[in-house]
Amino acid sequence: MTAPLLELRAVAKGFGAGARRVRVLEDVSLSVERGEFVAIVGYSGAGKTTLLSMVAGLIRPDAGTVLLDGRAVTGPGPDRGVVFQSYSLLPWLTVFENVALGVDQVFAHWPAEKRRAHVLRYVELVSLTAARDKRPAELSGGMRQRVSVARALATEPAVLLLDEPFSALDALTRAGLQDELESICARDRKTVLMVTNDVDEALLLADRIVPLTAGPSATLGPPIEVALPRPRDRRALNHDPRFKDVRRGVIGFLLDRGRRPALSETA
Repeated sequence: MTAPLLELRAVAKGFGAGARRVRVLEDVSLSVERGEFVAIVGYSGAGKTTLLSMVAGLIRPDAGTVLLDGRAVTGPGPDRGVVFQSYSLLPWLTVFENVALGVDQVFAHWPAEKRRAHVLRYVELVSLTAARDKRPAELSGGMRQRVSVARALATEPAVLLLDEPFSALDALTRAGLQDELESICARDRKTVLMVTNDVDEALLLADRIVPLTAGPSATLGPPIEVALPRPRDRRALNHDPRFKDVRRGVIGFLLDRGRRPALSETA
């Protein structure tokens, strides 16, 4: 049996000092296989971004270990591509230049023409070829997030980390980007870890959903397989009894463990 590509072992994290210290995450364990799309679903403020930031190497856990391909994560690296909720683009650079920034660093040993062709391929992959010379201020929110996705994918990371990347977008733009992401990840067998508070988004995209309990001291519940065929049609899913059963199970667990209002359901 092969080892998981990504593994969290009894990870814990808190913030603050002394009596004001808050334990955000407690005893978080998770395994993600190669080529698997895993979605962690939880309430806003439960610690989803904190968890993803530890996997990205942006912050260190207080206890436990994050392993990528058997090695402890001690800081950021090109083996993890991150797409944040905010676009995080450099405003003075064009679409092409924003994507090229990471490519030039990770693949500095490549000839310039090969790097250029590589960047253009990923700009085309997210349907932005016509806008490649535009700067972020000239783009819509959806287009900016496409640049963020292209930038993360272009460095060919071992794991793609998604921090609620579509939550700030309007419904139509969000749906289009969700479909595009599903197509890219399925075609290239990308390993993806996404955090979201949108249950239907997780059901549309993920192979497996792991609920995160409400904080403080949030922890992961039992994983739930999403045994639905791909590609997934959001209109058809609403009439699929398997879809309804999984959604009911995820929301039921979270309501039982969190005692909060129901999570977002948008599909």
